[in-house]
Amino acid sequence: MLRHLASGMTLMVGLAVAMPAPVSAQATDAISDLPSGSYELDLSHASLLWKVNHMGLSMYTARFTNFDADVTLDAADLSKSDVSVVIKAASVETDFPFETKDWDKELADDAKWFNSGEYPDITFKATGIEVTGDNTGKIAGNLTMLGQTHPTTLDVTLNGAMKSHPFSKKPVMGFTASGVIDRTQWGMKTFAPMIGKDVELVIQAEFYKAE
Repeated sequence: MLRHLASGMTLMVGLAVAMPAPVSAQATDAISDLPSGSYELDLSHASLLWKVNHMGLSMYTARFTNFDADVTLDAADLSKSDVSVVIKAASVETDFPFETKDWDKELADDAKWFNSGEYPDITFKATGIEVTGDNTGKIAGNLTMLGQTHPTTLDVTLNGAMKSHPFSKKPVMGFTASGVIDRTQWGMKTFAPMIGKDVELVIQAEFYKAE
């Protein structure tokens, strides 16, 4: 029995030596340590979800799958940074379970919803950035949807930053952003208030330094 245990321990030690050491880098650098300039969205680590109250029974949740964003970072004065976002309205995606109806296409194309044929892009352009804490801030901007533009404010948390990502070796930063908009302001009044007029936005995004 001892021989078997010794043999098993030898095998485990051998595997431990053969396996590569895990990457231990953590996003603990300050954003002020990053170089200023243009940062591009890492599309493989980004999501844009929205939630709306469904008859007081649930928060119906969906997403956009085609979007892009750019950040111009002023590391010395974050309030002078800039953010712009473009979302393709036709990329709305739900988890509608029945093949008898293409709910995603209806939501994207129908004039009473996102009307993507006439208004293909939803855009957000920052007009001001306020730092509210060590890792928190507010981004005020103009949100354009369905041909109308209205001011919108997002609450932002800096999740972390790295002067050198362990794989890409580029400076990188990651954020969580959230906010609530009244969809009826942009003319989307369908089934309101039975389907809630307030839409909650939840955004996760990583940005890396552009070449």
